Amino acid sequence: MRMSFSRAFQGVCRLPGYAAASLLLSVFTFSSPGYAMNIEKVVSPNGIEAWLVEDHTLPMISMQFGFHGGSAQDPEGKEGLAYFVSGTLDEGAGDIKSQEFQEKLQELAIDMSFDSAPDAFTGGIKTLSENKDEAFSLLRLALTSPRMDEDAVERVRQQIKSIIRANNENPESVARDVWFATVFEKHPYGRPDKGSNASIDAITPEDLRTFVKEKFARSNLKIAVVGDINAEQLAPALDRIFGDLPAEPKLLEVADAEWKLETNQVVVPMATPQTVVNFGFPGQRRHDPDFYPAYVLNYIIGGGGFNSRLMEEVREKRGLAYSAYSYLNPLDHAGMCIGGVATKNERVRESIEVIKSVFKDIAENGPTEEELQNAKQYLTGSYALRFSSSTRIASIVLWVQLEDLGIDYIDKRNGLIESVKLDDVKRAASLIDLDDMFITIVGQPDGIETLGEPEVTDTPPRG
Repeated sequence: MRMSFSRAFQGVCRLPGYAAASLLLSVFTFSSPGYAMNIEKVVSPNGIEAWLVEDHTLPMISMQFGFHGGSAQDPEGKEGLAYFVSGTLDEGAGDIKSQEFQEKLQELAIDMSFDSAPDAFTGGIKTLSENKDEAFSLLRLALTSPRMDEDAVERVRQQIKSIIRANNENPESVARDVWFATVFEKHPYGRPDKGSNASIDAITPEDLRTFVKEKFARSNLKIAVVGDINAEQLAPALDRIFGDLPAEPKLLEVADAEWKLETNQVVVPMATPQTVVNFGFPGQRRHDPDFYPAYVLNYIIGGGGFNSRLMEEVREKRGLAYSAYSYLNPLDHAGMCIGGVATKNERVRESIEVIKSVFKDIAENGPTEEELQNAKQYLTGSYALRFSSSTRIASIVLWVQLEDLGIDYIDKRNGLIESVKLDDVKRAASLIDLDDMFITIVGQPDGIETLGEPEVTDTPPRG
């Protein structure tokens, strides 16, 4: 089993060829200094759409796909179900048992992987173009006829429980998990995405099969393909791989999350040489008008590494920690800005005070014009570096679709950042309210009052 435990894919089916006229609906060109690519919108004879970046420089094909509806779809009491599914889909399918399935993947040098996020279930396959028919057939079986045999399910179950135990002993994981569980206590985002020992034990092979049958459908599917394949070849392959999926999924309704806290700080005692701090407050979602100003602002505050204010104040000026950071986390039903620091137990209070002072100053005064220009220069200049492999390109193109940004987004993206003005960033900064900041502290901090201290168990709140 090869499983993406995070942030890792039969019978041969042949269909007749189809005329190219029905395949290519639109072409979009992305260009930047030293880089250019076309994105083609390809629709299969039966209406399945994919975005294709054709590249014949290497005999490789990378396909990334995703279904709207991820771990937020896990039913209560069976948290971790989507994650569990991601580990069992390549454990045999159709009449091919687990070991034989894995041997076929290895023999043909096919990389198949699946993963779950809060709002999406994703997968991918990478193959030599000469093996594409076999690869696509194996993927079709994994998505439509997974075996979920008892022995394979039990093996994956124990692997997940081992990950849960390891996460519960990791202060960074505990700080993150307690943060989400507290902020989103009554929302699916607050449940453990990898489950707990109890919920993982409660999941049956039939639960896994039911998730696949109900959540994987053609209408909530997005596909990105990069590499040595053209539109005429891809179109019938889309029907071959995904055509047997149901037309519509059965998705649970997920409400927008509310930010309501009874306390602003929780301390989790843990015997560690240093204390880990996670902090966060409400932020912008992906389609918020202030998303790009907030994105640029975050680079200035804590997303720019050594160029950020947090690193300057926490590390460079005071030597409180090796790093301090922040990032935007826009989900479908909540937006947030999250950050963290790890420091000596006796310097936790000082570190938190410095971090708050950074946010307070920028909320009241905003950044400087120089900071804004430096941020925009880096964010636009480094963008092309993300397109470093076929798999990374396919992943970016997939998430552009999942986030409904438009086929021309990659070309527009730098322009959207360039258009951010100082007043825009100051407006985004003025939305920061330290009263909404929630902090989790994991370790043995000196002089920190424990408020609402949670019980430390062997089943962390989020896995």
